[in-house]
Amino acid sequence: MNKTIDWFNSIWTADYWTDLNFWIDMGVSLLILLLFLLWRKLFTKYFFKGLLAISQKTPTDLFTYIVLAFNKPVRMFFVILGIFFALKTAPFSLMEAQTLSKLIRSSIIGLFAWGIFNFIPYSSNLFTNLSTRLEFEVDKIVMPFVTKVLRFILIALAFSIVLEVWEYDVGAIVAGLGLGGLAFALAAQESLKNLLGGFIIVTEKPFTMGDWIKTPSVEGVVEDISFRSTQVRTFAQAVVTVPNATLSNEPITNWSKMGKRQITFKLGVQYDTTRTSLERVVRRIENMLRNHEAIDQETILVRFDSFGASSLDIFLYFFTKSVMWGEYLEVKEDINFRIMEILEEEDVVVAFPTRTLHIESPQEEKEKPKQYSLRGEKA
Repeated sequence: MNKTIDWFNSIWTADYWTDLNFWIDMGVSLLILLLFLLWRKLFTKYFFKGLLAISQKTPTDLFTYIVLAFNKPVRMFFVILGIFFALKTAPFSLMEAQTLSKLIRSSIIGLFAWGIFNFIPYSSNLFTNLSTRLEFEVDKIVMPFVTKVLRFILIALAFSIVLEVWEYDVGAIVAGLGLGGLAFALAAQESLKNLLGGFIIVTEKPFTMGDWIKTPSVEGVVEDISFRSTQVRTFAQAVVTVPNATLSNEPITNWSKMGKRQITFKLGVQYDTTRTSLERVVRRIENMLRNHEAIDQETILVRFDSFGASSLDIFLYFFTKSVMWGEYLEVKEDINFRIMEILEEEDVVVAFPTRTLHIESPQEEKEKPKQYSLRGEKA
């Protein structure tokens, strides 16, 4: 801070302002900076668009992804070069040449890491396309997680290289971290649990992106998984973030992996239904399900099940082929309408809870036999 103040004081008290050469050098320095900014503009408008057009004609998307990933880093590279050469030709010195060189090298390393950082998601797309061509199935949840891991490793490597440029001993820093490793491990215990939980979820694959899952903690559609947590969007459109350690230790029901969807209920008809009519209704409902194109034919059960409190109960148990909620409801509605049609044709009425109340008249009460207790006393 003091050096900066001294530099400004030296600028104001110097004779630069009356020196013609000073202004000429300043003009040249600014001109160099403007030329690099102009070249950056031309690169964006013409050269980059030309490269992108050429890359799109290649048989693979690799070159296109590289151009897109390094677009912004290259544009920033022109700005950094312009600042570097402008400072080199400036009639004053902001910093030592060695420090300026380290800054430039650190900036180039950062820009190169930035380009690779942008390219990593594109590389996952390339790998997914390649696996599709080779008919090798890759779970959708693996690639986003691997992308995050690779990006984290890239940032750590870039940071260590920059430290080497500034002549810091990275080995000593790592050793220092090793001395405090116990305290760090205790402080980061939950984070490590969540990280391990994330690896368990990715390797065991109880669900993937877009699956509808249900756990004791949350129910909804999986949107994303990171090192620490998994994001699930509920049916109320809220996003719930569940720690991976919690999710990996809970029973998970994956409704999206159902092969078929169950429908079961009891149909109660009135007690005045004849045995013949009831038998025809049961057989017609079963036959209707056997010939329904949306019903899975492996398990279909339609049986006269029991004598209920106020109805004769028919038990139905079957499955729809579709597991999608909307299609499932459509099939269920169609089945209900067809059952109603069968009941109407057979003149059978659906029962509802009823209760018969018998009231005795005084005459009936007198004619009723007297009841005695075991002791012979009148009850």
